[in-house]
Amino acid sequence: MSTRVNHHKATPALAKALSDLSMAVSQTSIDPALKHLIDIRVSQLNGCTFCLDMHAKEAKIAGERELRLYHLSAWRESPLFSAREKAALAFTEALTQIGPHGVSDVLYRSVAEHYSEIEISELNFAIVAINAWNRLGITSRMAPGSLDAAYGLNKANLE
Repeated sequence: MSTRVNHHKATPALAKALSDLSMAVSQTSIDPALKHLIDIRVSQLNGCTFCLDMHAKEAKIAGERELRLYHLSAWRESPLFSAREKAALAFTEALTQIGPHGVSDVLYRSVAEHYSEIEISELNFAIVAINAWNRLGITSRMAPGSLDAAYGLNKANLE
């Protein structure tokens, strides 16, 4: 597959706005390790190989255990994730694959048991941002690993 559109070149102001949102999300109270898990899980669900590749490498560089990365697609059954992480991952999946009834009150209450209103909002913005990047990545068909050198992801030693 060849790359289709380069959103950064075609619409630089819009790409910068999304980049600014992502930078703002990185400055929130969300634990960076959890943010990596969210980015990876959303990318798995959406089938965005470019983002999945990038965020798995970022997580490994940041010290995430590989076994947790392997378990991420089965996080509900895995003992490697805390109840707090599982609540965030359930919220992540509900917002990424929005059903006809949206986010249930049961799920929202479960998330609210572990996160404040501000943290829920921050999680929501993090999930929105990676979903937006996934949609751009899927449309553009950027090759996984094509920006590793530019982003310093070669040091993940994942091939």
